[in-house]
Amino acid sequence: MKKIAVFASGGGTDFQSVIEANKSEKFCEIALLIASKNDIGAIERAKKHGIPSRVFAKKDYPDPEKLYEELTYLLNLNSVDYIVLAGWLKIIPESFIRHFEDRIINIHPSLIPAFCGAGCYGLKVHQAVIDFGSKISGCTVHFVNEFPDGGAIIAQRAVEVKPDDTAETLQQRILVEEHKLLPYCVKKLCQGKIVKRGRKVKIN
Repeated sequence: MKKIAVFASGGGTDFQSVIEANKSEKFCEIALLIASKNDIGAIERAKKHGIPSRVFAKKDYPDPEKLYEELTYLLNLNSVDYIVLAGWLKIIPESFIRHFEDRIINIHPSLIPAFCGAGCYGLKVHQAVIDFGSKISGCTVHFVNEFPDGGAIIAQRAVEVKPDDTAETLQQRILVEEHKLLPYCVKKLCQGKIVKRGRKVKIN
């Protein structure tokens, strides 16, 4: 069975969605939670479900390369097959991405290539969607490459933007879809049913 490590920087609701899906149909071993700071909700979720967690806080690692060197060692030590970014807000260096090429996936709260890239995260994304006047938004799971939100798209789900939406109400409806899409993609990845050729991705 494939082992995954989940990276999170906040409350961990996407992380929880993977935990719950994996409880109902065991498709992976969640070997580690990697947190970007102490006292976040994701750590409490890991404790509740007996998942080991480690904190890699920016304040402890002035040199990002050193942080990811230690992370690489930890992940290899635990024989992690795939990395799932579930609200991870740290920039990832190319050296780390190359080491785990096509083994890192991320969930982003818009329909890439719209409203994505450096600085586009959380409520900022949803506010930008509303300010632009878009009628449709959604979420995307994609492979991670050296460009922020630039990797090959695995799957997407669309959500209507309502005339009276705020960033918060739109975020909540998109989260419902994120909590379905991310576990689905993790499951297919761990089952070997995702085939990537360049930017083309097929789910068998």
